Amino acid sequence: MRAWQIQEAKAHLSELVRETEHEGPQAITWHGREVAVVLSKAEYERLTGTGQSLVEFMRHSPLFGAEDIDLRRDPSLTRDVTL
Repeated sequence: MRAWQIQEAKAHLSELVRETEHEGPQAITWHGREVAVVLSKAEYERLTGTGQSLVEFMRHSPLFGAEDIDLRRDPSLTRDVTL
């Protein structure tokens, strides 16, 4: 992963974006320490999941529409905990 100083990244943003797409993530440094990483959109989507909303995910669940699932909660208010 290539490291770019913040001022270099600002001055060469289009090159930074191009390298991110072709070479992979690019690090941004500020005062000598890495403070950020630039990812391509494809890599971001891969890392953050399927891109589905929670509702879409639930609708595609094998449990969607199942009526034999017991969803009752335990009615007890507290439990004993040893500290």
